[in-house]
Amino acid sequence: MELPFWCLLLLSCLQSLSAHNDFFTSTGQMTDLLYTEKDLVTSLKDYIRAEENKLERVKRWAEKLDSLSAAATQDPEGFLGHPVNAFKLMKRLNTEWGDLESLVLSDTTDGFISNLTIQRQYFPTDEDQTGAAKALLRLQDTYRLDANTISTGDLPGVKHKSLMTVDDCYELGKIAYSDVDYYHTELWMAQALKQLDQGEESTIDKVTVLDYLSYSIYQQGEIERALEYTKRLLELDPEHQRAKGNLKYFEFQLEKQKNAAEDVSHKQKEPGKKETAEKRKKPKKVSNHLIPERKKYEMLCRGEGNRMTPRRWSRLFCRYHDNNHNPMYVLAPAKQQDEWDRPYIVRYLDIISDKEIERVKQLAKPRVSNSQYCSHDSVRDSHYISSLVSPFLGTGNRIATWLFYMSDVAAGGATVFPDVGAAVWPQKGTAVFWYNLFASGEGDYSTRHAACPVLVGNKWVSNKWIHERGQEWRRPCGLSESE
Repeated sequence: MELPFWCLLLLSCLQSLSAHNDFFTSTGQMTDLLYTEKDLVTSLKDYIRAEENKLERVKRWAEKLDSLSAAATQDPEGFLGHPVNAFKLMKRLNTEWGDLESLVLSDTTDGFISNLTIQRQYFPTDEDQTGAAKALLRLQDTYRLDANTISTGDLPGVKHKSLMTVDDCYELGKIAYSDVDYYHTELWMAQALKQLDQGEESTIDKVTVLDYLSYSIYQQGEIERALEYTKRLLELDPEHQRAKGNLKYFEFQLEKQKNAAEDVSHKQKEPGKKETAEKRKKPKKVSNHLIPERKKYEMLCRGEGNRMTPRRWSRLFCRYHDNNHNPMYVLAPAKQQDEWDRPYIVRYLDIISDKEIERVKQLAKPRVSNSQYCSHDSVRDSHYISSLVSPFLGTGNRIATWLFYMSDVAAGGATVFPDVGAAVWPQKGTAVFWYNLFASGEGDYSTRHAACPVLVGNKWVSNKWIHERGQEWRRPCGLSESE
């Protein structure tokens, strides 16, 4: 029995997949956490019902005794003159109050606590929470989103709108602060302050937020703004010791800067000290090829890539492809669409069905790994997929890449090629193909590519790397380096 083409690709892909325990980048694992939380909520509601039932019994007892004691104390002798009342008083104090004590002291938390203890081993760690926060900050930078847009949930293509509280904003700011990232500390503390000013209730007070905000602004060199926030803090808490010290320090630094500026101005007015036009610094124009690679990557992720000339666009086509009259494709040729000309990137449409996609996911989930994202320092870090050289597996270098898109993505998630300005966007059921090497065996460095972070939605991809071994007769070696 012949295996379908996609199945052969999957079996090859699965060999290189590895388990990954970072909750914040794994939708599959976070889906499991949703069901874990749902189970805990059910257990919590059971506990609440048990507590409410216990409280209701105590309440009925209290109401009964309240009316009885009220009537009895109006005429104690007459009340106790009835032998039954005397007996019942002895019985209540000797037995029934003891039963009530046992009821009040009874523990209804066992079921909930035991379930919580069992599930806790699957909970995210502090590292996972920090990772999720940094991933959110990365999305903010890549797609140029202001803090208010994220906090109000107004993201493109979003289905389940979610608002961020003051506590959420404050937590993001604190994580950025711990990472000595004062830029994001300012953004999120300012957003927390804004929501507090709008009247949102929170356990986080304005004084705490202003303390972080003023210091993060100072660390970015804006002493005057830092002073303004410090003064506002002291209006709320005049005895705040750190703020009182910062106020004096900031005022001293501003005075020092003012005196230095006056000295420079005075020297420039002296004869022979005037700045000539030739010595004045002129802003330098930055050509496109000198834009830092990280910036290129982010621009492409936002859809701000290079634009082809009309002449180049006119050379891109859609066609039916039968793979040189392969019998399998003569009656049902593949739909082929050109995505880019140099390097040549082509997309195959309707190449994998929904049923096949679900089967691939089912087989891959236990071993799936996450795409690695880059750090804030360099675009050359781990978000770049190595495009040319493969490990020493005895299969030779990678000739070509075949990449399945197994989901649509509401926003973000493109595959970008910063060297040429190309961006390929996810489209469920399609696959893209490109050569990583020239026919000569030399590397085509323009195929270096990267995965953009998903802003809204989920992205499922699987890839097949085609290596040199076994391809000698399918793609003969070229005669020149660029061939």
